[in-house]
Amino acid sequence: MDTIIRINVGASGGPKADKEPIGKYVGFGGRAMTAAMVHDEVPPQCHPLGPENKLIIAPGLLTGSAASTSGRLSVGCKSPLTGGIKESNVGGMAGQYLGHLGIAAIVLEGNPSSETLYKVIITREGVSIEPDDDLRMLTNYELCARLKKIHGSTVAVISIGPAGEMGLSNSSVAVTDAHFRPTRQARRGGVGAVMGAKHIKCIVIDPAGTTIREPADPERFETANRKFIDGLHRHHITGHDLPQHGTNVLTNLIDGAGSYPALNFRHGRFDGTPSIDGYAMELLADARSESTTCSDSCFKGCSIQCSAQYLDKDGNFLSKRPSYQTIWAHGANCGIDDLDVIARLDFMDDDFGFDSIEMGVAIGLAMDAGVIEFGDAEGAIRLLKEAGRGTPMGRILGSGAATVARCFGLERAPVVKGQAMPAYDPRSVKGIGVTYATSPQGADHTAGYAVAPNILKVGRDIDPLGIEGQIDISRNLQIATAALDATGYCLFVSFAILDQPDTFDAMLATINGMFDLKLTGRDIVELGKLVLRMERAFNEKAGFTKFHDRLPMYFSREPLGPHNTTFDIPDKDLDLVHQY
Repeated sequence: MDTIIRINVGASGGPKADKEPIGKYVGFGGRAMTAAMVHDEVPPQCHPLGPENKLIIAPGLLTGSAASTSGRLSVGCKSPLTGGIKESNVGGMAGQYLGHLGIAAIVLEGNPSSETLYKVIITREGVSIEPDDDLRMLTNYELCARLKKIHGSTVAVISIGPAGEMGLSNSSVAVTDAHFRPTRQARRGGVGAVMGAKHIKCIVIDPAGTTIREPADPERFETANRKFIDGLHRHHITGHDLPQHGTNVLTNLIDGAGSYPALNFRHGRFDGTPSIDGYAMELLADARSESTTCSDSCFKGCSIQCSAQYLDKDGNFLSKRPSYQTIWAHGANCGIDDLDVIARLDFMDDDFGFDSIEMGVAIGLAMDAGVIEFGDAEGAIRLLKEAGRGTPMGRILGSGAATVARCFGLERAPVVKGQAMPAYDPRSVKGIGVTYATSPQGADHTAGYAVAPNILKVGRDIDPLGIEGQIDISRNLQIATAALDATGYCLFVSFAILDQPDTFDAMLATINGMFDLKLTGRDIVELGKLVLRMERAFNEKAGFTKFHDRLPMYFSREPLGPHNTTFDIPDKDLDLVHQY
């Protein structure tokens, strides 16, 4: 991939696209590309929805090749939610097709000269940009249905829903899956609002006439890739648990560990877990004559396949099978123990274009404030509809959990750097608490998944309730993740490469075979450090200090049952995370 497409949305006469060589960004992909471009080209103190901000869409270094499980796409900008740098990682088919087209990045920049909404079409022949106000305020599913009639279902679509058009800080960028549904979402950090500020409703990517990316050393690549696939299949998580049960396999495990935040992080276990866990989902699927195992992947070429469709009682498509995070956010966090309701809320998040984690935490805070009661499923659906319509209450919810807490005068807001915490309580998984506090991205479990050694005992065995080892493991995982996000590999491959050295070696050999390189493990570590340094440097210039690398104080004050633990890692230790 050697081409960058820059779309100046403020050009005279309407948006204009220019192609340029990759230049100084050669060797960067995915999160490394978004970090470098935001670091170099976006003024850190700019308004996230202003003309100085840019939205960068970048496939990983291996995306579009035959490298197994490597089809990820990064979306980066200055975040409207956190005020710092943001990379949101997503699957779907768009990354693969951009790779086939040789496109290393799409950059949306400038200030729209009118209120007109635009559609971008990228083909082998070039880039066309069409005004199309008929698309205004269409939901993602409505938009895809309309685009399918025009372009067919062999294209990929990157789009925003009404949330992005309204500039809401909790808005996502949607990407179509292999079924041409907008179920894959770059959810976190409000990236959809930046796309909306550029007045780009959607990007249609047509790969007709292109082929898969060829490796520089085919024999080395193919041999290593086969070994890598074998390693994924050998590991119990990537070879069995995720393909058989999906990510909801975690619900029982995390609840049993007392780390499953319930009712706005008041409890470490949820009484309704047996109604929403992986076993309950499999029983429901079996009763509805669905496959009880997962048979879908978010992009073609994935060897794990941890997704599936979720059908209603009449056998109609209701949503993709909700992820562990979504089931927690709209379930345990809100006191809701009905999988059909959670799947409906998941569909609405995808359709309107919201991050389900941020929205679930926002609704949980509204429940804490007495807007509706915990467990009020119909009330939660009503509130999410308001967010999609942009009512005053809906705009508060759609602006994120921190905004809800400010508007209702709540101290107990589980956010870091303005972003809501995911489905692990930091008081009983202290390694993930370190990641929440210190990641440049805000509270993001994927930035350094310390749940792996703390709970799953992958890579290492570290006591989740203790202090020892948590700083080092979070630091190391943040470095490794930053590098992995640059490659285009799915984060889930980390389970196999952390436990099986030969699988890591196979992954490294695959990269080397793709580019005819001689990279070592040390080179991968240095890439991860470089990405984090760029992200940290941007945040510091945007006004972030060490005091932003902290959890809300109530996590150090309120014990969490059943272990009655607090987050007691000293601030001075948190300050050591980024000493690398």
